[in-house]
Amino acid sequence: MFVLVYLVGAVYWPRPLWVVGLYLVTGLTCFTLYAVDKRRAKFGGWRISERTLLFWGFIGGWPGAIVAQQVLRHKTQKKSFREAFWATVIINVVLFALLSTPAFDRLVAQAITDLSAL
Repeated sequence: MFVLVYLVGAVYWPRPLWVVGLYLVTGLTCFTLYAVDKRRAKFGGWRISERTLLFWGFIGGWPGAIVAQQVLRHKTQKKSFREAFWATVIINVVLFALLSTPAFDRLVAQAITDLSAL
């Protein structure tokens, strides 16, 4: 769903290529963190904190986290974690949508103009 919204939005308001790269890198990192945490949980090793997993999801890794949760069956049972996770997904998507609008581009341009006038 997010990819579809991104692609439709890109037709009207193109975003820099680094945005796609950010989601890919953070998604892969997040998937890897979930995999490492799952392995450590299975074999009794030092776990990755939920705060770390949520942070990586929040900054754009949530697609990788969703895939990891489904493929690895990890972090799917604890209700408080699932609620926090979905809250970070919603916040990330809302921020992405707000930052991807032409209104935000105009706001940034105006701020730059105002700062250069100082």
